[in-house]
Amino acid sequence: MDELANLQRRVALLEAEAAVRRLLARYLFLCDVPLPEPGMDADQRAEAIGRLFADDGVWQGVGGAHGAQFGEHRGPAKIAAHMRRFFAAATPRQIFNTHYLTSEQIYDLREDHAEGTWVQFQPWVHDDGSALIRSSRLRVTFRRTDGGWKIARYRTENLFIGALPDGWAHTLIGNSVLMAVE
Repeated sequence: MDELANLQRRVALLEAEAAVRRLLARYLFLCDVPLPEPGMDADQRAEAIGRLFADDGVWQGVGGAHGAQFGEHRGPAKIAAHMRRFFAAATPRQIFNTHYLTSEQIYDLREDHAEGTWVQFQPWVHDDGSALIRSSRLRVTFRRTDGGWKIARYRTENLFIGALPDGWAHTLIGNSVLMAVE
């Protein structure tokens, strides 16, 4: 019986690890510009992001550039409001941003809790032709809730921001054909 219990625990940990990976991937997917998911406007997108967080969840920019630019937001409604500001019209308007995630380290993994760190890279392109690349380190805590796995705390710290030459991207996607409903 001990062997069966051990196998059940190991499977539960593997399921937890897979769940938090999918959750973080969904969050980053929803933050991409243009949004790869068809039929979702900016408000629906912000709400979908908010729902990925626990009721007491925290989204926080920490350190120099991220602390000053992003601040801290608590709860799904405030996190959604924070995201709406990213998707609102601005000058210059962001027309492309995608998240590349690397250097995954998931630790403190339990059946109802996980924490990990990642590094992300994001090229940003604006409608005036200006572009930059950002890199940040993420430290994310996840918790299993009655509503499934949620982000309990998302912290992001700037590693660098670098200018990309104007016009460096010769083609940019306007909307996704691959993700369109067939």
